[in-house]
Parts: sequence; C-alpha cells; structure tokens
Amino acid sequence: MLSLLRRKQPTPSTTNGTKDPAPARARAELNQEALEITHGGTEGPSILPLRRSLLGEILDWMLAPLFLLWPMSVAITYVVAQNLANIPYDMGLSNAIQVLGQQLEIENGNITLKMSAPARLALRTRENDGVFWKAIGPHGEYLGGDRDLPSPDHTPIHAINKMYYQNESLRDFEIRIAYTWVDLSLKDTGPVLLVAAESTDRRKQLANDIIKGVIMPQFFVLPIAVLLIWFGLSRGISPINALQRRLRARRPDDLSPIDENAAPTEIGPLITAMNDLLQRLSANVLTQRRFVADAAHQLKTPLAGLRTQAELAMREATNAETQASLKHIVQGTVRATRLVNQLLLMANAENPNSVGMIDLDLNAIAREQTLEWVDQAISMGIDLGLEADDEPIIVRGHPLLLAEVLNNLIDNALRYTPAPGQVTVSVKRHLTQIILVVEDSGPGIAPEERERVFDRFYRVLGTRADGSGLGLAIVREIAQRHHASVHVVDAHRQNGSGPGTCIEIRFPMHNF
Repeated sequence: MLSLLRRKQPTPSTTNGTKDPAPARARAELNQEALEITHGGTEGPSILPLRRSLLGEILDWMLAPLFLLWPMSVAITYVVAQNLANIPYDMGLSNAIQVLGQQLEIENGNITLKMSAPARLALRTRENDGVFWKAIGPHGEYLGGDRDLPSPDHTPIHAINKMYYQNESLRDFEIRIAYTWVDLSLKDTGPVLLVAAESTDRRKQLANDIIKGVIMPQFFVLPIAVLLIWFGLSRGISPINALQRRLRARRPDDLSPIDENAAPTEIGPLITAMNDLLQRLSANVLTQRRFVADAAHQLKTPLAGLRTQAELAMREATNAETQASLKHIVQGTVRATRLVNQLLLMANAENPNSVGMIDLDLNAIAREQTLEWVDQAISMGIDLGLEADDEPIIVRGHPLLLAEVLNNLIDNALRYTPAPGQVTVSVKRHLTQIILVVEDSGPGIAPEERERVFDRFYRVLGTRADGSGLGLAIVREIAQRHHASVHVVDAHRQNGSGPGTCIEIRFPMHNF
C-alpha cells in the first residue's frame, strides 16, 4: 500500500545533535598514524614527541632566569645592606677614638689617660650598649678601659694615625672594633694604641631593615611582573591564535592561500611554506578530480554499449542459461553505470566552483523526487510516503545536487528496508534550522557505525543489499556544500518491523 502524501505528524525534536563531525576516515587515518608513531610501526617501539606550547616555552625562558637571578639579587642586597649599615656605625667608632685620643696627656715625660666626665658620658660602657674602649701605651702598658677588649699588638703593624676595623667576639656576643696608633711625637716613645668597639646588634638590625625595605616589595612586584609578562606574551601571540581560529573555521576543501598580511612578520616564512603546501595539495586534488571525472566519462560509453549489446543478445538468445548470463551482464552494467554516475557526481560536488546557489522550495524537491521512486517502492512492497506542508520552505541551494541527495537517501532506505516496510520523507522547520528527514523501518545502523557510513566505499558488515558505498558520502559532500550537516539519529517511528534508520540533513535558516 502506497501512501505518498501523509499528514505531517508531530515528532520529537532531534535537533539536539552536535556539530558536524570531522570525516571519520580522515580521523581513522590520523589515529592509525599516531598509533604507528607511538608503537614504532613494524620496526619497534618509539616515543611520540610531546606537544609543546609556544607561550609556555617563551615563559620558561623568560621566567626561569628571573627566578634564578632573584636569589642572587637577595644575596647581593644582603651584602650591600651590611656595608651600608657599617658606614654610619664605623664613623661613630672613629669619633669615639678621636674623643679617646683627646684624653691622652703627657706628665713628666709619661703618657697618661685622664677621662673627663663628658668623655665618659660619650663613651658609656654599658654591656651590649654604647662603646667599649681601651688604651695601651707605647711599651704595652695598660692606660685604661676594658682589659678584655680584643685588640691587636701594641706594636704598630699598620700605618700610624689611620683607622682600621675588624669583627671580633667579646663575652659571647659579636662586636665591631676600630683601632689606630696615635703618635704623640715624644722622644724615645712609640705610638699609643687606641681601641673602640661596640655590639653589632644595631648594625644587624639596620641591615635587616634595609633588606626588608628592598626585598619585601619584590614579593609583591615579582608576581605582578610575572602576570604582566604573561599578559604581554598572550597579547603578543594573539595574532597566531587568530590565525589558528581562521584556519579551523575553513572548510576542509578550502585550499586557498593564507593572507600573509594577517599574520606577524615573524611567522611569515611559515605562512609562505603553508601556502606552498596548499598550492601543491590543491594541484594534486585537482588532478585527482580530473582523473576521476575523465575516467568516469570514458567508462560511460563502453558500459552503455555493453548494456545495449547484452540486451540485444537477450532478445535473440533462446537458451535459458545464455539468457541468465546475459541478464547478469545487464545487471552488472547497470550497477557499474550507476557507480560511474556517482563518481561523476562526487567529482562535481567536490569542485567548489561548480555549485551555483539559488533560492528554491525544499518541499517541492522532496515531493518531486519521492514521486520518482513510487513505482520501485510498490514493486518492492514498501510503503513510501511524504510528510510535508503545502507552504513552501525556502533554502539556498543547487536543485540538481539536492535532488541527488534525496535520490541517494531514498535509494538507500529502499535497499535496506525489508518488505513489508515503510520509508518516510519529511521536511520540517525547527527554530533556526530546516531539517530534511528520510526515515525507514530497516535494521538500523549501530551507533559505532554511524560516522563511518559516510566514508567513501564503506559498507556495514553483514549487509546483503547491493551498493557501491558512495551514496552517503555524496550526501555529506553535497550537504557541506550547502553549509548543512548530516546526522544519523535514532528513528522515531511508533511501529514497524525493525529498529529503523533516520538520517537528518540540517540546513541553517539562512544558509548562504
């Protein structure tokens, strides 16, 4: 029973699909290449090189020296801070020695030390605070001060009247001493050794304060510097990211040259090399398309002649076996002619300059092409129907190519649907999409096979239906030409003899 025009039934929306998947064969080849690289093919195991980030590489080379130099900067700052802290305190010790030298007096040809009250106040001798001092006469005699204070030998070992400094220990704490030899110009006497010292605690405190003042801001500045470097580099390589997005947005068959002015000059040689590669690839693809088209054209004439001769021979043949053989020849030439026509159509669909788009009524094309298959559907015992509105549904497309899409989908559905079965063609609007649906009650396609059925010459294992494996590949190629996507989804039939197959072609509402 044929019900060509069925009332359009509401069906659940199936537009929750994803983006149009990449060609399964290409992905399979890439996976196979990756597997061979990883495992070394047949020559033994090898290691697949890791992908490296250009931004990460630059950051590594910039930040690694920065973090290595930072501890060196801290160490240098510490040494400089100590020297800076020594300067004012060493001047204080020098002044103390000058005060101490002013307290030296000569009595009866002998050198004595008489400390005045102001001098003692200036050289207060509280432990760990103030100034420690000591005076030693020309012959090593003790003149005054702290006897335990470390000091050099009273005999001059350096220049006279010149200040010298060194670090020592006194009573389990560190001190800084200053010393000099003072020549009083007395006959038969040598110079007097004067020593002043103080604790290094205040020096260390000052050095620590200097270090904190210099180092602490670096803990805040350094992360900010890292962020600014990262931000600057990110902005610097943004043209590369923009180029990457433009390349990803290209259609798989777009082999046009890349605009070299849209990329930084530093990657100009890379763009030039890519354009050279695209040019060679475009020439190879064009040569392949021409070969397929020429070969198909050359095959059409002998196939037509062979079919004609076989049909004429069938009329004259009386032997049943000869009739059967000639019938097989005719059927083979029919299949070969269809394969050639499909190859020609594939070459035509792949040619980006061959598709002229116009506004057309998708409902009218669906109705016309469904009518073409009515007789064959009746002969096969399959109920072929169309669910469409009377209102036109306009899309931008090529009428012959869209007609071929429907022919291939209906042909596949009839081939794989056992009698009594059901095949339904429908055109629907959904939000921003127009959906062309061909649904059957056949055995269905397993989820793991749904991407691969669009590969050229691929056929699901276990099928007995005749076919070249080009039908769905042509459908996807033409759909991509129309900026549409093809999906195999679960069938939405309420009854039938099998799980069924539902193929959807989703056109954008404004697809060109």
